[in-house]
Amino acid sequence: MGKWPIPAGVNRCLEVLRRVGQAAHPVGGCVRDLLLGRRPGDYDVCTSARPEQVMDLFERAIPTGIQHGTVTVLTEDGPVEVTTFRREGGYADGRHPDAVTFDVGLTEDLARRDFTINAMALGEQGEVVDPFGGQADLREGLIRCVGEPDRRFGEDALRMLRAVRFAAQLGFAIEPETGRAILRNAGRVSQVSGERIKAELEKTLLSPHPERAGDLIRWGLLAHLWPVTDCPDLDKLGAVPPEPIPRWRAFCGETGFPLETLPVERALRRGVRHPEEEVLHRLALSGGELAAMGLRGREIGAAQRRLALHVLEHPEDNRREKLLELLQKTD
Repeated sequence: MGKWPIPAGVNRCLEVLRRVGQAAHPVGGCVRDLLLGRRPGDYDVCTSARPEQVMDLFERAIPTGIQHGTVTVLTEDGPVEVTTFRREGGYADGRHPDAVTFDVGLTEDLARRDFTINAMALGEQGEVVDPFGGQADLREGLIRCVGEPDRRFGEDALRMLRAVRFAAQLGFAIEPETGRAILRNAGRVSQVSGERIKAELEKTLLSPHPERAGDLIRWGLLAHLWPVTDCPDLDKLGAVPPEPIPRWRAFCGETGFPLETLPVERALRRGVRHPEEEVLHRLALSGGELAAMGLRGREIGAAQRRLALHVLEHPEDNRREKLLELLQKTD
């Protein structure tokens, strides 16, 4: 398609839809990433075809969200979410539309999206369809809501967490009126599931700008879990390896955020609460050597944990002679 490096499987998906007279466009995050010169992680397609038609047109299609117009088409280049142009009506739960109707065109479909940088599509000749100024906001490095931000956040409170996450991933600023709307609507995040909050916070922590996770606290987006809005500077997080356990541990350690308020997997919880465990397997003094010194059972485990806690703070001391010296001092 045009000048863009669209994968062959995605192109075939577009061609099948267009061959039967339906409009079909790459849309959303993939367009944003292409404009930024990045390789999209996945591709979404919006189309005038109804979901039932999409199911009929593709052999390998899964009705992942057919009530909302979404069908996942399996291609050789990975799954492609194909969603019918739609209008959304009412958000009683602050997260999901009460109903959708498939009676709109491309511009109206783009108007329902969260941020201008995600409200762009590609035309048949590769031209960028950008009715809300997404390209300008990409150049300016801004996260800006499509239309009225209070309305966008009233429809789906998760968008406030996504605003911070995109800012962290892209190194962008949040446009001032969008930021003020986040402050006004922060309490709505209580409508978002703990699983979704955890996912967005983790993506922020693993981003190139993990210090932006502090905005979630300062702006009150986590206040329903932990009623604190004071947050220290989190610039140190950038020096921590971009892996879940180290970044969560650093975030909780710097802020005091209680990890148990979120549904996190046991391994992550244990890794955050017991950082010494990741050092145990690489101690320069083995359990067998401790046993040869006369330690038994729980004594070995206790000694290893003491040494691991020390090495965690002083990795340069992970030498057999130094560890033996430390053991003698604690006897």
